[in-house]
Amino acid sequence: MLSLGCPRNLVDSEGILGRLSKKGYPIVDIENCDVAIVNTCCFIEDAKIESIDAILDLIDLKKEGILKKIIVYGCLPQRYKQELKNEFPQVDCFVGRVCLNHNLKTYSLTPKHYAYLKICEGCINNCSYCIIPKIKSGFVSLDMAYILKNVERLNKEGVCELNIIGQDITGYGMDLYKMPKLIFLLKKITKLAKNIGWIRLLYIYPSRITDELIELIKDEPKICKYIDLPLQHINERILKLMHRDTTKKDILALINKIREKIPDACLRTSLIVGFPSETDKEFKELLQFIKDIKFERLGIFMYSREEGTNAYNFKGQIPQKIKEERFNTIMLEQQAISQEVNKKFKGRILDVLIDEQEKDFYLGRSQYDAPEVDGLIFVHSKKKLKPGDFVKVRIFDTLEYDLVGEVSLV
Repeated sequence: MLSLGCPRNLVDSEGILGRLSKKGYPIVDIENCDVAIVNTCCFIEDAKIESIDAILDLIDLKKEGILKKIIVYGCLPQRYKQELKNEFPQVDCFVGRVCLNHNLKTYSLTPKHYAYLKICEGCINNCSYCIIPKIKSGFVSLDMAYILKNVERLNKEGVCELNIIGQDITGYGMDLYKMPKLIFLLKKITKLAKNIGWIRLLYIYPSRITDELIELIKDEPKICKYIDLPLQHINERILKLMHRDTTKKDILALINKIREKIPDACLRTSLIVGFPSETDKEFKELLQFIKDIKFERLGIFMYSREEGTNAYNFKGQIPQKIKEERFNTIMLEQQAISQEVNKKFKGRILDVLIDEQEKDFYLGRSQYDAPEVDGLIFVHSKKKLKPGDFVKVRIFDTLEYDLVGEVSLV
């Protein structure tokens, strides 16, 4: 199984492998396998290219006789099934959406000490630049009993960090119960997760972050003070064109409220540059917003023109060169901000989760860093550590995106 794209895809891949394993299919390395499955992504152009490259690599292995069958699964065939059939006759099967809301034990593709738990599928926001609603169809909350059964399983299996994911987890329950049920679900999860040290919330939509949710994040020790709210832009006109259900005033008020209620919160956001008709002045407004807020974590995307979205036909498409210039300008600014933010940790003692050993030091993360997307802490320790250990680390040096520390005896 080759799983591409986001952690949500990874959860789907684990579910597929769980089903296959239960049916008696052995899961092996690629050099020993007969059938290869690639779980694709096509959210933006770069993701499509990566998926196509993976398919071509598998076709080469099939030509060499290493593989007998190729299955292409997920978002790419859901969106371009007929085109793919015409282009890649060597592929044996194209499969789009498959319901994975079942009670089978999954097959883990992550290290044993952390896991992703998907609680919903699809999206209810219909942003003008996004193809997800077309690919995933309607918003679907997974059955609460199924979710809680998985939490119990992961708790017993020794998972230390649980990352709760979905395109928009703040919408959880709106289809099943006609009202958001994320807070109700989180309270149940925290009670069951007795052995789990961290619970991380990924992708919470700004306009549905309530005072009650902020209070829960503040008061519940297990929930990481890591607030991942994708904002996409700050200019009022661009936000309206994006069909974002929020305003500049709302965004600033929310950020101020979070930082007032949870002073040690780490704010992560994602932004888009080069959206159709974005002017130099509007881009500078976005840049100034970043300078003023100083997000602890920031992801930048160049607008990707995706057929089937409303924004595909918008006037004023921005040339690639300008997109790249704006992207680089913000990345350079954020690099300086990240370095400034990291300096504040020097001399502090942080709780760190060890991920792996690297030669004579260990790689770990604080609660402010999600796996695979944020920075690392390079940990020096005289005693032997293992993945999944929580240790207290005194930070003695800071880098642009990472920290350096040693295990504290205090």
